[in-house]
Amino acid sequence: AQGVLTKIYSTTLLAGEKSGNLDEVLARYLGFLRMTLTFRKKLVTSLIYPAVLVVGVTVLITFLVTFVVPRFGALYSDLGENLPAITMFTLTMANNIKTYLPIIVLALAAGGSSLHRWSLTDRGGQQIDKVKLNLPIFGGIWIKYQVAMLSRMLSTLLSGGLPLVSGLDTASQSMQSRLMKNAITHATQNVREGRTLSHSLEETKLFPALSVEMIEVGESTGALSAMLNSVADFFEENVQNALTAAMALIEPAIMIFMGIIVAFILISLYLPIFSMGVGVSH
Repeated sequence: AQGVLTKIYSTTLLAGEKSGNLDEVLARYLGFLRMTLTFRKKLVTSLIYPAVLVVGVTVLITFLVTFVVPRFGALYSDLGENLPAITMFTLTMANNIKTYLPIIVLALAAGGSSLHRWSLTDRGGQQIDKVKLNLPIFGGIWIKYQVAMLSRMLSTLLSGGLPLVSGLDTASQSMQSRLMKNAITHATQNVREGRTLSHSLEETKLFPALSVEMIEVGESTGALSAMLNSVADFFEENVQNALTAAMALIEPAIMIFMGIIVAFILISLYLPIFSMGVGVSH
């Protein structure tokens, strides 16, 4: 992110020096920086609680499987009782996980490292972005976030006096998404050949129809920079609202999932004790 901001800063600074309007360009860049960092901070903040829940669920289940379940397994082994199928399943799964836990951790680490290296390639980055785009709920949020970032950057560059083609080139290099970067590069080539920005973006099949329509209005009225700023404002707010709604659904889902897993483990562990109690009472 720091490299992206440095790239935009150097480009807008150069444009401001060439246009003789350096003060206004710096003011616009600072406004861009403030809005971008504030937006990202809000997104990160909204994801903290779900992340904590996921970590808590993982730690709790790991504790139950690696510590609590083996203790019950040893107890039932000493008693020599026939155990219900659900209890045998839980004990077998726990023993396998405990036995192969180092291998599982190493495999996950190796897989994560390989996936990260693959994501740095152009093909890998595009494939991962396509997966993100097709995710239920979050796919739409992700693409709207990318559109908001692009619109904010391009608006800042154009306001600084940079030509549209140069602004698109800089914005495409600053995008972290490979899919978005390649789409902007394709659109830049069309704009360079004389086509409109809105039509060029529409051809990529990546940008939401509303963003294309707003950009088309900005082009036709000669207020593209201001309209791009409006696009960024609209989609930033849309992303925040959609993410808040998604988190409101995900947080209870995580709690329900944790409750089901914990209840399953506890019932399977205590079921033999209940059975023994019933047998003794008879």
